[in-house]
Amino acid sequence: MARRAVPRKDPLPDADTHSEGFRQTREARRGALIEDYVELIADLIEDGNEARQVDIAARLGVAQPTVAKMLARLATDGLVSRKPYRGVFLTDAGQAVALESRARHQTVEAFLRCLGVSPETARIDAEGIEHHVSAETLDAFRKFIAGPR
Repeated sequence: MARRAVPRKDPLPDADTHSEGFRQTREARRGALIEDYVELIADLIEDGNEARQVDIAARLGVAQPTVAKMLARLATDGLVSRKPYRGVFLTDAGQAVALESRARHQTVEAFLRCLGVSPETARIDAEGIEHHVSAETLDAFRKFIAGPR
């Protein structure tokens, strides 16, 4: 059985416009992992615990060596500091990234909930969407959430 192509509503954009969307997606993917780590570290610290490598690995569902490698990168990037026999701590720059990421996540999650998505699914889906959404789209989400004035 042959598959039918889904017809496009609009013509294909020019190459520069088209490539910009792909460039933004690649950039968002690179930043997503960093944002996930930094946001999780902030959450663990705010929950009254230290952000330990073992806890980060368990919550992200990855191996400890994977976490160790990323923590080294985050330290090099100036987002975290590490103390011997202690957990990981966010620098001011790391805290700023965590706050921005959390705000985007909360906006996307609230928007999905307004659309009738269940709380659990909205939380899970927001985890991926938050990294790929533009400032313009986030602003539209916020306006939608606020409702008519």
